[in-house]
Amino acid sequence: MKNILDPHDRKLVAALTADGQLSPGKVAEEMGVTAPTVRSRMKNLICAGVLKVAGLIDPMKARGLTVALVGISLSSHEQLDEKLAQIGSLPRVNWCAVVTGRYDIIVEIVCSEDIGDLYDFLDQDLSKVGGVNSSESFVVMKSRRKWLFLPDAVVKEFNA
Repeated sequence: MKNILDPHDRKLVAALTADGQLSPGKVAEEMGVTAPTVRSRMKNLICAGVLKVAGLIDPMKARGLTVALVGISLSSHEQLDEKLAQIGSLPRVNWCAVVTGRYDIIVEIVCSEDIGDLYDFLDQDLSKVGGVNSSESFVVMKSRRKWLFLPDAVVKEFNA
């Protein structure tokens, strides 16, 4: 499993970060390698779970989305990895992380514009995880350079 990026992998990721729609041929030109090399490296990075190519959205320009950060304090630090995995699999969660400081876990969620989605996340989704001592929510009012990968619950809404 590849988890250390060599210089070619870094150039590939940098090129795709600048423009995820670049063809393997165009990336190959920029890197000075062949298109099959680019396709092979992309496949290896994707299979290793290191790279994901996806459409991202700017929530400040796309109406109908609410982004919130939720700080979570757990009742116990036992099974921290398990709690992180459970919270990360909730349908409105974009990402979550174990952090230092006042909270044990920070979560970014994406909801519809209706603040009721945030309430449902706290009341229904998060309560199913169990072991949560307290949480504090922060609705993002404005941001810069924030691109989102839409979580499952929002993708379902977009497809409805």
